[in-house]
Amino acid sequence: MKSFKVALLLALFFISTQSFSQDVVGTWKTLDEKTGKPASYIKVYKNKNGVVFGRIVKILDPQKRNKRCDKCDTKSNGFAKKGDKIEGMLILRGLTKDGNEYNGGQIFSPRTNKIYKCYIKLENRNKLKVRGYMGSRYMGGTRYWYRLN
Repeated sequence: MKSFKVALLLALFFISTQSFSQDVVGTWKTLDEKTGKPASYIKVYKNKNGVVFGRIVKILDPQKRNKRCDKCDTKSNGFAKKGDKIEGMLILRGLTKDGNEYNGGQIFSPRTNKIYKCYIKLENRNKLKVRGYMGSRYMGGTRYWYRLN
């Protein structure tokens, strides 16, 4: 009986440390809004101060892989400028941890050349809620990204 209690305590400890160690850092798969098919991979990472950034590391459609930002301004907006390659582009920046989400940052849409306020939140270990908005959090759009690693 004593060994059962010890095993149970160890299992509970392991489970609790696993749930606390979940983080947004990693490579995430995005889905095409129209088709629902995988579209790209986004690498989410933190700098030395714990601030979160995200970069497009792979566009899955070979015909779009060399696409450049034709809607971007000729001057850089802090994310991109006209003619920059979309694969490799920074699209998420400045998010800091606040409770169970990261907020206070921005997300960039190379398709529309718009910068939105943003927050991200783990729905579960392998699903990330990404919400971009202007003004109020309630006026925006939500996408879900799925963990690769």
